[in-house]
Parts: sequence; structure tokens; C-alpha cells
Amino acid sequence: MFIFKSRLRLETPVSVLLGETVTESKADDLKAICEKLEVINLQLAQRKPARRKMLHWLFISLCAVTVIIFAVLVILDRPYLSWDYSDPETAVVGTVYHSFEWLFARLAPVIFIGSVIGIFLTRRKV
Repeated sequence: MFIFKSRLRLETPVSVLLGETVTESKADDLKAICEKLEVINLQLAQRKPARRKMLHWLFISLCAVTVIIFAVLVILDRPYLSWDYSDPETAVVGTVYHSFEWLFARLAPVIFIGSVIGIFLTRRKV
């Protein structure tokens, strides 16, 4: 079965095809377009400060989380060093714990400094 698509365009409004009377007003159309553009412009203008504020608080949260994780790791003081690694499950957990601690110690300064720079760059300028 073949389906043929029609490429015929009538360039006629639906209201004319339905038999309604059409009164065209170019000034009203232009005014409506201007109002819509004004609304869109206002929405775009409001989006930028909202995005900046969201990023600012995201960087603050990232700094806080980094400091909290670092404090927890310092308080716990490597408990995996005294664990009995003859049990396979304990060995896996100890290895994962140590790997996380090692990776966090390398990445935390970069994350923290990057977050502080992000806070500085997204602050509200008065």
C-alpha cells in the first residue's frame, strides 16, 4: 500500500475556508508580536539572576559538603588500620574505605578551591 503526501498549500486561513468573515489588522498583529517579545525578553532577563543565584548556592553547598566529609574523615582517624582483614568482606570494605579516603584527599583541595572561586565569581555585585 502506498501513501501519497500532498504538498499543496492553500495559503488561506482556516477561518476563510469555514466561511467566517476575516478582518485583518496589521497594527494589531504587530502590537501582539511586540507584547509577546516583551514578555519573552522579561523572562530571559529574570532567568540570568536566578541561574547565578542557584550556582552561587551550589558552590557554597559544595564547599560545606567538602569540609564536612573532611572533618568526618579526620574524626574517624582511619579505623580500617585496626581491622582484621582475614574476613573477605572486611577486606573489601577496608579497601573501599581506604580508596575513598585516598581519592578524597587528592580531590578535596581542588574541589574546595574551585568552589571558593565559583562563589567569588557568582557573588552578587552591588
